[in-house]
Amino acid sequence: MSVRFVIEPLEKKHKRADFFCGNERIDRYFRETVSQDVKRKYATCFVAREISTDRVAGFYTLSSSTVPLNDVPKTLAKKLPRYPSVPAVLIGWLGRHTDYAGQGLGDALLFDAIRTVATSPIGAHAIFADAIDDAAAAFYEAFGFVPLTERPRTLYLPVATAMSLLSV
Repeated sequence: MSVRFVIEPLEKKHKRADFFCGNERIDRYFRETVSQDVKRKYATCFVAREISTDRVAGFYTLSSSTVPLNDVPKTLAKKLPRYPSVPAVLIGWLGRHTDYAGQGLGDALLFDAIRTVATSPIGAHAIFADAIDDAAAAFYEAFGFVPLTERPRTLYLPVATAMSLLSV
C-alpha cells in the first residue's frame, strides 16, 4: 500500500484558495487568516497534502492554551493539582476537503495532532478541541474527548489518554 498523503507544516507553497470543507467559517479561516496566525505565533498549522497532486486535502492548528480547573469535568478535575488552570494544547481548527470525505483523513489529521502534542517536550496535561458545531463535537467525542462543564463544544482529552490512543 502506498502513502497517499503527507502531513507537514503550512508553507507558502501550499495552495489554499480552492480549499472547501463545507463550512464557510473554516474555509474562510484557512484561506484568509491562518497564515497571519502562524506569523504572529498564535497557532501552528499542519496540512495534509496529497502527494500525487500537491493538493491540500486538510489541515489542523495547534495553540498553547489553559483552561480553568473549574471548567474541567469534576471526575477529571479531582485528580489534578489545585492550580487555577490546566496547561493544555488547543486544536483550534481542523478541516478536511469535501473531495476526500469518507477516506479517514479527518481521523488521520486528529491522530497526527494528538501525536504531535503527546510527543512534544513541552508540558501539557490535556488536549482541547473547539468544535465548530454538534457534528464536530460528536467527532471528537468518538475519540474519547469529554465536553467541558460550562462549554460543551470545547472538549477535553488528557494527554495520558491520548498516548494510549496512539499505541492502539
